[in-house]
Amino acid sequence: MSVPVARGRWPVLGHTPVLLRRRFEFTASLRDSGEIVKVFLGPMPAYFVTSPELTYRVLVTNGSSFRKGAMFDKFQPYLGNGLLLSNGAFHHRQRRLIQPAFHRERIARYAETMVRAARELTGTWRRGEVRDLTADMQGLAVTIVGEALFSAELGQRAIAEVRRSIFLVIKQGMIRALSPSFLEKLPVPGNRQFDEAIERMRAIVLEVIASWRADGSDHGDLLSMLLLARDEETGERMTDQQTYDEVLTLLTAGIETTALALAWIFHEIARDPEVERRLRDEIDEVLAGGPLTFEDVPKLTYTHQVVNEVLRMYPIWILMRRATEEVELGGVRIPAAAEVIISPHALHFDQGSYPDPHRFDPDRWAPDRVGEVPKGAFIPFGAGTRQCMGNVFAQTEIVITVATVLADWRLVPVPERPVRVKFTSAAYPSEMPMTVTER
Repeated sequence: MSVPVARGRWPVLGHTPVLLRRRFEFTASLRDSGEIVKVFLGPMPAYFVTSPELTYRVLVTNGSSFRKGAMFDKFQPYLGNGLLLSNGAFHHRQRRLIQPAFHRERIARYAETMVRAARELTGTWRRGEVRDLTADMQGLAVTIVGEALFSAELGQRAIAEVRRSIFLVIKQGMIRALSPSFLEKLPVPGNRQFDEAIERMRAIVLEVIASWRADGSDHGDLLSMLLLARDEETGERMTDQQTYDEVLTLLTAGIETTALALAWIFHEIARDPEVERRLRDEIDEVLAGGPLTFEDVPKLTYTHQVVNEVLRMYPIWILMRRATEEVELGGVRIPAAAEVIISPHALHFDQGSYPDPHRFDPDRWAPDRVGEVPKGAFIPFGAGTRQCMGNVFAQTEIVITVATVLADWRLVPVPERPVRVKFTSAAYPSEMPMTVTER
């Protein structure tokens, strides 16, 4: 079966220019050409999978026939061999070592940090002031993940450096991942800023690791768990380098999605008074005037629906896999070592899965309707054995922040400053100024 080639291919550069210039528009259009479409990243061919059914096959049913793909290879020089990028037996080993950090009782402890950080942020707000909500939510996400990772004073320096550098690393990293390798060697400002940011973060995180290693005690944070974890079979602990790789992975994977989801939630709530009313009614009923606790989180059913709808509408852009053996997908023979691309964004806006997909509708996720969504059509955190291990942490953080903010505040858009979507690795707001008012 022949595979159609996507339009817009350039000599030498392939589809990279159109991918970088038209991003979501381009990848969303590929479904019209078939379930599998060939695109070229520079000279390298890749198979773009557009249907939920085949996506589920790649990520779950035939997941053992795929490993991380070329895009992740590009991240390896600066993210190392952390859980996000590792493969095979080593990946399974690391997953076993890290899994306890995300058990329910640990997330219950992190929830206290989430509530406190959200309250500290809103404690700086003043009635009637205009806030840059994107910056506020990015700062909050960095604080929460950073304090979950690093609990002592030296960790505060690491958190400050992460706040300074992490979003530059994420943005420039995606550009590198989609570009021919020679471009990252050019002496342009973006490359220089990226390299400097990585070196700064590396220096401070390794300093923190050395300090923790010398201390040898459990501080109750994620870093302590990484350093104290032992392989059940060999009894070995992670090296400093492996610990660094896992820390940087947790930082990059645990901040961007959460920060953007929070910003877009308050944007969508402000545009829909009925959604806002239902959220407030639920929050008021569950909290009953008291402080939010981890035990309250599962009771906030409608809040979870709102979170899911935002995760649907504002997901990451693309992810990649590499076939480890020949695989048949939809009548197409995918050869061993071939690259496969999946777009969570394109899947989340597929009209076959979501009627009127551009409409914000939290009731899509009502308990009696969840079964209507096809397998492979909703993958904000991936799926299968490579699903993001921190997904429950992230969802808990988002629900807690929304409930904490809406219990006391209203956020109102600034009319003369409309919000537009900027496409990088995910959907960023062009800007998101909002006026804060007390309830």
